[in-house]
Amino acid sequence: MDISFILKKYYGFSTFRPNQREIIDDIVAGNDCLVLMPTGGGKSLCYQIPALAMPGTAVVVSPLISLMYDQVEALKANGIAAEALNSGNDMNQDLIIKRRCLAGDIKLLYMSPERLIAEIPFLLSEIKISLIAIDEAHCISQWGHDFRPEYSQLGILHDRFPQTPIVALTATADKVTRQDIIKQLRLRVASDNHIYISSFDRPNLSLSVRKESGKAEKMRVIIGYIERHPDDAGIIYCLSRKTTESIADYLRKRNIRAEAYHAGMSASERSRIQEQFKTDQTPVVCATIAFGMGIDKSNVRWIFHYNMPKSIESFYQEIGRAGRDGAPADTFLFYSLADMIQLRRFANDSGQREVNLEKLQRMQDYAESSVCRRRILLNYFGEQSDHDCGHCDVCLSPPRKFDGTQVIQKALSAMARTDQRIRFGTVIEILRGMASTTVVQNGYDHIKTFGVGRDISTTEWQDYLLQMLQMGFIEVAYNEGDIIKITPSGQDILYGRKQADLAIHRKSEPVGRKETKRALRQREQTEMAASQIFPEVHASRVEDANLFAALRQLRSALAQAQGFPAYIVLSDKVLHALATDKPTTKEQFGNIPGIGEYKQKKYSDAFIQVIKRFV
Repeated sequence: MDISFILKKYYGFSTFRPNQREIIDDIVAGNDCLVLMPTGGGKSLCYQIPALAMPGTAVVVSPLISLMYDQVEALKANGIAAEALNSGNDMNQDLIIKRRCLAGDIKLLYMSPERLIAEIPFLLSEIKISLIAIDEAHCISQWGHDFRPEYSQLGILHDRFPQTPIVALTATADKVTRQDIIKQLRLRVASDNHIYISSFDRPNLSLSVRKESGKAEKMRVIIGYIERHPDDAGIIYCLSRKTTESIADYLRKRNIRAEAYHAGMSASERSRIQEQFKTDQTPVVCATIAFGMGIDKSNVRWIFHYNMPKSIESFYQEIGRAGRDGAPADTFLFYSLADMIQLRRFANDSGQREVNLEKLQRMQDYAESSVCRRRILLNYFGEQSDHDCGHCDVCLSPPRKFDGTQVIQKALSAMARTDQRIRFGTVIEILRGMASTTVVQNGYDHIKTFGVGRDISTTEWQDYLLQMLQMGFIEVAYNEGDIIKITPSGQDILYGRKQADLAIHRKSEPVGRKETKRALRQREQTEMAASQIFPEVHASRVEDANLFAALRQLRSALAQAQGFPAYIVLSDKVLHALATDKPTTKEQFGNIPGIGEYKQKKYSDAFIQVIKRFV
């Protein structure tokens, strides 16, 4: 079967995204492949289309039951025969699925790595396997950001199925991790011809970093954004379980439907929250990194990182869960001294100290950057860009600077006069003239520097101290209780041998896609860039907002009737296209990118009826 025909028939698209056709042709030819493609870039089609084109059943290894169910539901909604074998099934369900596999009725069979290994002597030895796809392949590498020991068993697959092509897919893997994946899976990719690294650019995602450090400041920004986008789903990532619960409770008290999610909850509770998020009953989830990999929800419109992630791989994977349908989405990272201190302590105490400290440093470089953030991300993954993106926060509003020598000298003097035995908080208390218990008990209220920085707010001092840390004027002695030491570079500033600039502290502004001309300009630039990667986006026509709302309401009703998440029926991007193009015939409806034959037959009458009311 022609792969272009399959793409149009089942997925409703007329063109492939970059690298998809080459990968599919390589797999169909019987070759192993390593595929590195960003979340939302179309990884799943790279093995789903070969599965439909080749005789037999494709076996897909997936790490989480919830992720398997999401993908199986989406395939079934497109009229594709798919099932999952996992511990969530009862004995009768397993028996029916196995019989269908033996009869050749299943085109894609999802399994956990443990279940796959267990079924090698039984089911898998009795069916024709077209290909084996290892999803989230970074899990097999100890150098990956989400190493899972159970994945290490998969190295035997080529021994047991020597003629079957194996494709390993991941959204984030640096060079060392990629090499380890090939080694662990024994992939036959001797030449780079079978290694595909797609562009990591996600132009539909906005990128913004904010230096708010206190809970009140962060929550004001988050709540302001949610109130401007009340119908949008989003995730707030946190470093600790306690923080997820605290933020969710804070949001609920302000009438925002939110839930906490972390590994300390029971499996049934986590499952309930995931299901409510998928079906839009709970639009906001406050989560640790335990949440996300198991969610294939395409209409997440925003991500907040309440705390800084430990690596760019983790950060990129997490923001990649927004805008998977290609429509615009926003991402925000809060960055503070407290996060840096805590994460460095974690890295120092880890089993891979040097590696984790290096990854954290690169994450810090991203957060502190005064150059285009998108270029930093692309460069990290080995992709060079010769121009600024024009729509991250740095590009839209480059930081202004001033001669900060005296400000820095005041802070350094406070540290020097306390024999460099104090932490950041105490430095600010001394500079602001605050008679705290620590200050009074140690006599710091009598030193010459006490109160010399009263004219600068606590928030501003936090920002300036962070910049001093970034520029190498001070360092944190983690092995001495996080006290601050002055570096040789800092001594040069303190004693007037050198001068230094500081970035002017920016007061908090509202964030959102609709509130400012700057944000509107950013959105227009984002959509223009996204149209180059997502050619199915129609940016030139005008969308009817009221029609979109009506279509969204219809989609929710159809999804609820079938027990589906709404995005399984039609994605947000498809609804935007319908509200823009306003098709009034079945043929026109089927020409909307993202609507295949199965969905055309199933949903055209209902949606056209609503569209005609507005036309």
